[in-house]
Order: sequence, then structure tokens, then C-alpha cells
Amino acid sequence: MSPKIPGSGLAKGLAVTLRTMTRTSVTAQYPDAQPELPPRSRGVIALFEENCTVCMLCARECPDWCIYIDSHKETVPAAAPGGRERSRNVLDRFAIDFSLCMYCGICIEVCPFDALFWSPEFEYAETDIHELTHERDKLREWMWTVPEPPALDPAAEEPKEIAAARKAAEKAATAAAQAAQQQEGPQ
Repeated sequence: MSPKIPGSGLAKGLAVTLRTMTRTSVTAQYPDAQPELPPRSRGVIALFEENCTVCMLCARECPDWCIYIDSHKETVPAAAPGGRERSRNVLDRFAIDFSLCMYCGICIEVCPFDALFWSPEFEYAETDIHELTHERDKLREWMWTVPEPPALDPAAEEPKEIAAARKAAEKAATAAAQAAQQQEGPQ
């Protein structure tokens, strides 16, 4: 074992400090320079209110219980004479408490009607914690910042629904063309 030179630890520490001081900084100065975020990054949850049917799946599946939904039933008159009146839920309140939210995305995944989306906006700091509960008006504002979904892969299979609709349309067009030819033929 070699004898320790007094102050060698201090010299090594100063060498590391000098090396670090001479390197250029890679820190982004956040308020002045906006960070480069991925296009589908998770920032805040946005609400597309027209698609919400008040099924309450998002509130039930939320592990933090940070989604608050209130609704009432409304009677819709019958569409045709002799028809039956229908009732539907009408959204009164939809709020998310972002001081409790852990941004897991379960609410977005379980929504069967695509009413919730991730918005890449992340600048929504408040001075009071009670203001982090965003009501449906604020959640609707975030909707306009949601990016378009990525384009479909051109090499992918055609979705079954579109293929079935296209085949039905082609069949109807063929039948209409044949009917038109039969009407022209006897004349």
C-alpha cells in the first residue's frame, strides 16, 4: 500500500470541479426558451364535452378520485308519432383536481366515447391549490391544444368498419347501375 500524499483528495476534487466548470452548459433556461417536447406528450387532460355521455367510467376508474361529475336526466320527446320518450344524462359539472391527479391516463384509456385527451400544455401553475381544480370550461379550453393524431400507416390493413361500409356502398352502386340499365333497355 502506497503512502497517501497529504491533500491529494482535495486536489482530485478541485480537478473535477475545474473540468466541470470548463464544459458548456446544456441547461435550457426554461422561461426564456421553451423545451422541445414530444408531439404526444402528457401535459394536462382536455375535455371534448360533446362526446361525453356522463357514463362516469373515468370517475370510477380514477385511482385518485380526482374527477368530479354531476349530471341530471332530461327527457327527449319521441322522434316519431307513437314512439316512446327517451331519457338521457346531461352534464352539469365535469372537474378534474390536478393537485390530486397523478397523470396516469387511465381516465383517457377507459373513456369509450373519446371525450378525454392529453394536451401537451404543461404551464398551468396557480398560486392557490384550490385553483388547480379545473372545471369543464377550462378543460374545454385545453381541447384546442390537443395535437392531431398521427397519420395512419399507408401499408396498414383497411379497418374492418371502413371495408364493410365500402363494400356495401359498392354493392348499392352496382345494383343502382343495373337497375338503370334495365330501365333503359326496354325503351
